[in-house]
Order: sequence, then structure tokens, then C-alpha cells
Amino acid sequence: MHVVMFGDQHVETLGGAQVSMRLQRRFLEKAGHTVTVVAPRVHGPRGQAIAPDAAYLDIPSIPITPDREYSMSWPGRRTDRWVDAALAARPPVDVVHVQADFWGAFIGHRFAARHRLPVVHTMHNRVDVGIAATTPFPKTVLRVLNDWQSWALGPHGTRRDGWAYLRGLAAKSDAVTAPSSHFARRLEEHGVVPRDAVPHVDVVWNGIDDDVLDSALAAATGSRVPGPPRFVWLGRMSPEKRLLPFLEALAASGVRADVEVIGGGGQRRAAERLVARLRPEASVVFAGRMPYARTLARIAAADAVVQTSIGFETQGMTIFEAASLGTPSVISDRDLAAELGAGYWPVGSDAAAAATTAALAEALRVAAADIDAGSPVEVDPSIRERFRQSSRTAAMIEIYERVIAR
Repeated sequence: MHVVMFGDQHVETLGGAQVSMRLQRRFLEKAGHTVTVVAPRVHGPRGQAIAPDAAYLDIPSIPITPDREYSMSWPGRRTDRWVDAALAARPPVDVVHVQADFWGAFIGHRFAARHRLPVVHTMHNRVDVGIAATTPFPKTVLRVLNDWQSWALGPHGTRRDGWAYLRGLAAKSDAVTAPSSHFARRLEEHGVVPRDAVPHVDVVWNGIDDDVLDSALAAATGSRVPGPPRFVWLGRMSPEKRLLPFLEALAASGVRADVEVIGGGGQRRAAERLVARLRPEASVVFAGRMPYARTLARIAAADAVVQTSIGFETQGMTIFEAASLGTPSVISDRDLAAELGAGYWPVGSDAAAAATTAALAEALRVAAADIDAGSPVEVDPSIRERFRQSSRTAAMIEIYERVIAR
């Protein structure tokens, strides 16, 4: 079959959805299918570094960030004509897979409607939480987004909140997928379901490259190197990821441990200043951004991954990567903990407590004590196979075939 994916950003830029789309494309092609990825053209040095690829259709765009890495394409008639002309030279399209929240979603749904093609829409993000975390006037932004969607795709109701926005996209879809059970449940509770006769959200985890996982497992020593407990925190250094509360809890815990912070972002300097001021008993190293294979190696060598965001993640990839490598996690978000099932130390006795410094400090003390005693919590061994991209692609192909048949 020929699958056409639509994204808000080019898949060769940074971002979880982009990484997932690159991986999906690779494994769909390994399974014998054709994939075309439609997304805005990248400007600046990043765009110049992207090698030509026949699978990419780079829509004319304008840069929207100072580094010119991220771009926007306006979802109007001019873009419609460009997409139609570009895809006319390719094999007939069987299914449209929208993996976007904004202009990419509008462009994809407009294309599918013009050509009467089935649509699978993957909801990667909680739009309301993401906008609240990144914009000063989230309610105004959501009203504008809902009005923009009504202009691009047609009226979709009177409400103008984040759930109404997602309901509008789902109403144009033949199937809706989510990367976790808890996010799927939340979508269903708010009526974000496909237009077909099966009003439920399909759960398809974002996976890990089979080959990369096998290489990381082969490189792992299999035995713990003596020393103090080793914790890894990794991710984007921004408020919703709660790096600063983690460092405050680390200092309050009094644990002696080796802590590696992997990633970058706007809060790095603030985090370094906080460590210098609090002077925790643990040693803290800011390792910066790392290549993916090296990051997996650091996770495999750690005693635990520390996950601190609450209510923001729709899956929480790092804890699944850790479990696949045999590494347990300290988890603040109770929904993510339930998705993982086993192999973690919970933070707090309930959702309210999980957000406190005291609860996170106590969880770190418990984890460190268990690690020192040689009795850490055990991860679920089935995660490793269930998280492989080959199994995730097989699950998505079943959904494609279902909507095509209908």
C-alpha cells in the first residue's frame, strides 16, 4: 500500500513525533509498503544538511523560530494545489496518516477530503497542556486555533478549548490512535473519537528501532559496576519536564549518588546555578545532548531513570526505553507508571503528593537504598518485545487495512 504521512514539522528536525515518523517510515518500507512524508521545508543550516530523499515532499514554508529549524506551511488553496501536483506523480494513495496537530493536520485532512481517502490520525500531544506550558495566554491561543480549524476544515462545534480542537480533528478521521492507554482513555472521555462506527481510540505505542535496541543490549555488560547508585535524568530542559524540582528533591533527599543529566534547553543555566547553590550530596554532571545510541548506552549503565514531568507526556518514551534495556525508573506521573505496569518506584501516595519535593526526595531515598542493598525493583521482561518498532508497525498496518476495507 501507499501511505502518505502529514506532519507539522519535517521529520529530520528535532522532536518526538518526528523521530517516531522516521521510524514508522523505515519499518513500513521494510514490510514492503511505500511511504511519502509531507511536511514543511526546512530553512537555514538544518535544511541544507538534509540529504535529498524521494520519500519527502517538502511543502513551501516560512521559518517560525530564530534558528530557522522549524517552519510553517499555510493550509490554503495554494498549498492544496502544490500537494496535489506533487502526489500526482507518485503511486495512487491508499491511506492518509496525519501525525500533526496544527497546519500539517489541516493540510492532510484537506487532501484526504478532496480525494475521498481514509484517514488515520495519531494524537501525539495533549494540545491544551502543551499550549499552557509554552504560551502566556493559552485560552486566547486555543480560541484562535479553533477558529483557524473551522476556517481550514469546516465548523466543528461551539466550544473553543483544547478538547474541542482535538474533537474537530477526530471527526474528520476514520481511525484515531494514541501512544498510550491513559491518553486514549482521556481522549475518549472527552469525545475525541473517530467518525466511524467504532467509536474508540486505538492504542499503538511509539516504539524503538529493533536494530538499535539489539545493539544496545549486545553492548551492555549485564553486570553492575560497583559504586554509588547511578541515576539518569534525560529530556528537554523546560518547565513542564520539571528538572528544577528534581534537583531540589535530590538535594533534599541527602542521597549519595552519581546523577547524569542528559539533554539541553532553556533551563540548563538555571539548573547548573541551582546545583551550585544547593550543593547536594550527590554528584551531578550535565552531559548535554547525546546521539541516541549513546543515550541508550547511558540508560543501560544506570541503576534508574528519573521521570519527573506530570500530566504532560502522552507516553513517556524514556521509561519504556529504560525498561527495554532492563533499567527501572523513578516515576512521578501515575498514568505513565500504570502504563509501564512494573519496574518502577512511585513518587507519592497519590497524584497531589507526586508533585511535591518531599515525595520525590523520599522516592529517591527508597530507590537508592534498594539499589545499595542489591534489590532494585524488577522491570517487566515483556516490555522489550512489545516495544519493538516491528510489532508497533504490524499493529498500525492492521488499522490501515481496517479503514481501507471500510
